[in-house]
Amino acid sequence: MIEEDIVDKVLEDFRYRQNERKSYEAIWQLSMNFLIGNQYCSIAQNCEVEEYEKQYFWQEREVYNHIAPTLDIRFAKLQKVRPVMAVVPASTDDSDIKTAKLCKKILNSIYNKQEVSSLICDATKWSEVCGTSFYKIIWNDKKGDTIAKKGKEDIKLGDIEISVCSPFEIYPDNVCTEKLDDCQSIIHAKAYHVDEIKRIYNVDVKGEDINVFSLDNTSQGIGGLGYSSRTSRVVSGIKTNHALVIEKYEKPSKDFPNGRLIIIAGDKLVHYGDLPFINKVDGQRGFPFIKQVSIEQTGCFWGTGIVERLIPVQRAYNAVKNRKHEFLNRISMGVLTVEDGSVDLDNLEEEGLSPGKILVYRQGSSAPRFMTANSVPTDFEREEEALLAEFMVISGVSDVLSNSASYNNLSGVALQLLIEQDDSRISPTSDRIKECIRLLGGHILRLYKQFATVPRLTKVMGDNGELEIVYFMSSDISSEDIVFESDSEITESLAQRRSMVFELLNAGLLQDENGKLSNRMRLKALDLLGFGIWENSQDINELHTKKASSENIELMRGKEVKVCEIDNHDLHINEHIAFMLGGDFKAKCENNPEIENAFLKHIREHKQMKYAEQQMNVSEQKE
Repeated sequence: MIEEDIVDKVLEDFRYRQNERKSYEAIWQLSMNFLIGNQYCSIAQNCEVEEYEKQYFWQEREVYNHIAPTLDIRFAKLQKVRPVMAVVPASTDDSDIKTAKLCKKILNSIYNKQEVSSLICDATKWSEVCGTSFYKIIWNDKKGDTIAKKGKEDIKLGDIEISVCSPFEIYPDNVCTEKLDDCQSIIHAKAYHVDEIKRIYNVDVKGEDINVFSLDNTSQGIGGLGYSSRTSRVVSGIKTNHALVIEKYEKPSKDFPNGRLIIIAGDKLVHYGDLPFINKVDGQRGFPFIKQVSIEQTGCFWGTGIVERLIPVQRAYNAVKNRKHEFLNRISMGVLTVEDGSVDLDNLEEEGLSPGKILVYRQGSSAPRFMTANSVPTDFEREEEALLAEFMVISGVSDVLSNSASYNNLSGVALQLLIEQDDSRISPTSDRIKECIRLLGGHILRLYKQFATVPRLTKVMGDNGELEIVYFMSSDISSEDIVFESDSEITESLAQRRSMVFELLNAGLLQDENGKLSNRMRLKALDLLGFGIWENSQDINELHTKKASSENIELMRGKEVKVCEIDNHDLHINEHIAFMLGGDFKAKCENNPEIENAFLKHIREHKQMKYAEQQMNVSEQKE
């Protein structure tokens, strides 16, 4: 298939997916407008967001935005969802257990280096407003440490790259498919500046004006994303001198066992080949995306945003408040009835009835008078309260502190139950965020297993709070099974966590068999209490264990390791024996008895030195 045919077919497929998704784009743009306060707009028949004007010049048309603070509360609750991950060992062998701990440290290092917490916040904002967001996890050969130079160009080691994609950039082959992996192909389309395309793909393409929401070429000037005389608005965003880059990912099939990735920049084919990433279980290739939704829709690829559900309530609330203020204006300013020709209407309309004004009317005619004005109907108050309650019901959150006067007579237990019930209403959304974080960890480990073919260095925080330098490569990653160490973070406040730690300390569950709190557990308790790691003092037993582990590696390489008199012989002996009982030791030493003899000799030296020290202590006690 020649390049022109490939480009034409991909562009034709992309235009079809654009038309299929147009109604969803309109809903997303409408939701974004309502969030920032441009709430007098609607979706026209052509699936475009249009603003509408007043019906009468005297109409009140203020915006009382309750969507934004409602989302602020949801964001505050969902930002607590940062579960601590652990990696399940592939087997019960000591080597696999250590590898699982290493994988956990690798994940923690990547999460800090890539600022994954900030990316999760960005993805959550997109999913809450538009219903859906995506994480893109790829391997970038131009990232990582510099290992060599080729002319003026640096040759990098390569590293993970994680980014957040808005729903405007993703095009599935079927909008009726609920799961991402059930799609046969996914298109990721994004507008890049022509200079950026030249830098990445080394091709020259023609720049155009592109709408960043619909990704259509347009001849309009810059505008639409900016400030109007009344309020900010999001109707369209135009980028100049940009070109569209389309990445089409096709999952493995009979014709393409490794899948297919086609990349088109403008109208030029810049890449054609297999799916590059082995990022699924059992060594399968798949899409480098993870989908996060706020509220799932049955039978639909796209999720529902909470803003979309709140739009009808917000419209009704604006109408009630504005009609109420119009009623108050009529009461405060009054409505005059004037006999035709009895007064100067132009003067009366311009100046009104100011205090001290002398009103002259025609002799023999009726004097102007105010129409009888009633008080504001109670229906306005009842409807306003009902709509505010509906905001809480639909969003699943309520600010308990703002309504503290209503809970003065509640006990602490009842108030706690009320808070837990309020938090549990958004637990489905928090569970979906946690699942995305778990899948993200699996993608990271599999990409390192595929591409980290040479040893690489990373800095991690050890259990004792000390900084550790860890070397690893793909062979060190034996497990990709991610689990969470904690069940729920959204219902756990700092005060609750502190109370739990103090209860465990008082119950003696964190002390050792001698009733003492180890240095390692003390630092962990400080971390749980929210004080972080206060000091970098290291547990001496942990240091002995690490030294013994290093000796295991040296002995496996055939090097001679001498026993030192400062060693804790019991810890060293146990560590060496545990290593010898592992499956890796048996496999490597099955045809190499010299290594096994070296280990046994080293253990005997530990025992001899331990026995000598015991005899010395006995002699000193007798003296």
